[in-house]
Amino acid sequence: MSRTASHWGVYDVGADGTARGMPEDPHPSPLVGGLPELVHSDLRIDRPHVREGWLHRRDRAGRGAERFVPVDWDTALELVADELTRVRAEHGNEGIYGGCYGWASAGRLHHAPSTLKRFLAGFGGYVDKVGNHSFGAALAVMPHVLGRSDVPNLTPTWPEVVEHTELVVMFGGAHLKNSAVDPGGALEHTGADWFERAHAAGVRFVNVSPSREDVTAAVDPEWLPVRPGTDVALMLGLVHTLLDDGSVDREFLARCTDGFETFERSLAGHDADWAAGVTGLPAVRIRELARRMAAHRTLVTTSWSVQRAQHGEQPPWMTVALAAVLGGIGLPGQGFGLGFGSIRGNVVPRTEPVPRPTLPLGKNPVDIAIPVGRFADLLLHPGEELEYAGGRITLPDVRLLYSAGGNPFHHNANLNRLLTGWRRLETVVVHEQFWNPPAVFADIVLPATTTMERNDVLATEFAPEWRAMYRVCPPHAQARNDLDVFAELADRLGFGPDYHEGRDEMGWLRHLYDVAADRARVAGYEPPGFDEFWTTGRCVFPAPPASPLFSDFRADPVAHPLATSSGRIQITSPTIAGFGHADQPGHPTWHEPDEWLGAARPGELHLLSNQPAARLHSQLDPSSGSRATKIGGREPLRIARVDAEARGIADGDTVRVSNARGAFYAGARLTDDLTPGVLSIATGAWYDPAEPGVPGTPDKHGTPNVVTADSGSSRLGQAPVAQSVLVEVERVEDAPAVTAFAGARV
Repeated sequence: MSRTASHWGVYDVGADGTARGMPEDPHPSPLVGGLPELVHSDLRIDRPHVREGWLHRRDRAGRGAERFVPVDWDTALELVADELTRVRAEHGNEGIYGGCYGWASAGRLHHAPSTLKRFLAGFGGYVDKVGNHSFGAALAVMPHVLGRSDVPNLTPTWPEVVEHTELVVMFGGAHLKNSAVDPGGALEHTGADWFERAHAAGVRFVNVSPSREDVTAAVDPEWLPVRPGTDVALMLGLVHTLLDDGSVDREFLARCTDGFETFERSLAGHDADWAAGVTGLPAVRIRELARRMAAHRTLVTTSWSVQRAQHGEQPPWMTVALAAVLGGIGLPGQGFGLGFGSIRGNVVPRTEPVPRPTLPLGKNPVDIAIPVGRFADLLLHPGEELEYAGGRITLPDVRLLYSAGGNPFHHNANLNRLLTGWRRLETVVVHEQFWNPPAVFADIVLPATTTMERNDVLATEFAPEWRAMYRVCPPHAQARNDLDVFAELADRLGFGPDYHEGRDEMGWLRHLYDVAADRARVAGYEPPGFDEFWTTGRCVFPAPPASPLFSDFRADPVAHPLATSSGRIQITSPTIAGFGHADQPGHPTWHEPDEWLGAARPGELHLLSNQPAARLHSQLDPSSGSRATKIGGREPLRIARVDAEARGIADGDTVRVSNARGAFYAGARLTDDLTPGVLSIATGAWYDPAEPGVPGTPDKHGTPNVVTADSGSSRLGQAPVAQSVLVEVERVEDAPAVTAFAGARV
């Protein structure tokens, strides 16, 4: 039995390959069995491969369709080194994109994007990415509103809610599947228990969401089936009612915020009746909710999913404004939470920041970073300017893309547009474990190890412990650790000692641990030495009593100012107003999206995409657990029963979902738990185009990002807008067969 860890939990793997969560985990994730099942699957890449057309002709057009030629490691590394050298000589380091994106490994050493960025920085630099797909819009606006960019930490924890909160109003809910994972590794799965403890303590929950399932039925939540994209309109109607009733905390607003008067003037005409017309909710329920919120110790939470939309900066900003109007910010169990339960780590008891073992990335000499939501623009429009964060970015002319630990064909929107840009690249190099879409659409594919095939350290931000991740089995076939591949490439390119510093895997683990442990001791903690840690497998830190978010600021805004221009909460931001963006005024407001039910043509429905329950993003999609959820091999699409019946769609039918950007096939799952006019599908089904490599062909497997837009949330954030999308859906009889897990032609 050997213990390792992943984003979905710490688990033991037996000699027979079976996995189980650690005994102290009350509800281990069923995902823990996925990687042991796949570690030696037929989809594993067994040796380096090069796409045939690129190898012989440096052809670009065959990506995604051509066969691959196996080569030895020396040949593969020579090709990679030569291409990096050529592109740098012809186009400078601005011609190399290393903005790799993805959750990759939970380990601190073998986090693939980190090993890649350290390597490319040593080579002279690379074009990077900025922002993220999880909470990119909030990340852009919160520094102006609160002076903070640590969005995952802008939420209270469960113990505070259980002890102090009376009412939780959840815009976008907090689905239990989301709190089962964490980007640094989930230690214990307690989300369901915390919900039940809160319910037993008398806390009441309101689920403001198009989906009833977004808050567990165990707490008997009230469901407000709001139209997608209208949360801000509802919040404006709530504030208007509070103003009419005189239930506004004017003392808190005057002492701790700036710009409320300007915001208040903008509310003219935005009462509950107006909000009812936008949201689809009765005005009487909006007024009743506002009065309940004023009468109870209320926590307002907004999920990250709500801000993944056009004008996505508005929901988190408006959430803060609503909480400020209620006056609860800084009081225990009140105020707001951004992404409450969106990952495990931001709602469980946590320590003060503990230095974590971290691989140094080095300084990137290229000072260019592109918003992740505008990746296709980077490929398609070199030389053009992109407005972002009050400034302008000139898009560089990228010729080589190097990816490790991410899946561009999962997280990027409008995949057909992406494919068009993908063809402009001269060379695509990837490190991959499986023949997944990034590998199939690459030129040079280097086989990488999985978490189970290497040693590492789990150290989640704010978690009260570090965990040893022991190697469970030898590397599959010729797979190598990313760190070792980059070390050898660095040696070939002349900067090896600066990259690897003469350390192997265990040497790096000891070094990273010792550096972090020394810093932890300075902070007052007492971690053991590395040898003791590696023997016992864990290092536990005491968790000090938590104080409410912004409690010091509330008590004395002068002594404890925020890092905003005024030191106070910016309900109106002069800085943002000064940018002069029509799509981003200086205070929260509701903008009508280009695509929402209020603008739908006859027959159009609103498509939402969400985190899957049977995998993590696209990780583990070939596992039996993920496949078991599919319908006829395709991803299930939830559709309101009334909408299905109007289109002659029965449960289990194959359907085609389409708009002007593309189309995908899915399996219909009828439900009474969706707002009429709304469809919902999980993300992460491996991209499976009917004609590989040809932009515009439908996806056969159920990949929603062939129909989502990539226009940017606003000129401020340029964040992803995957939740703002209208589509049509129809029943089909003869959909093409799914081949997502067929691998590459070799």
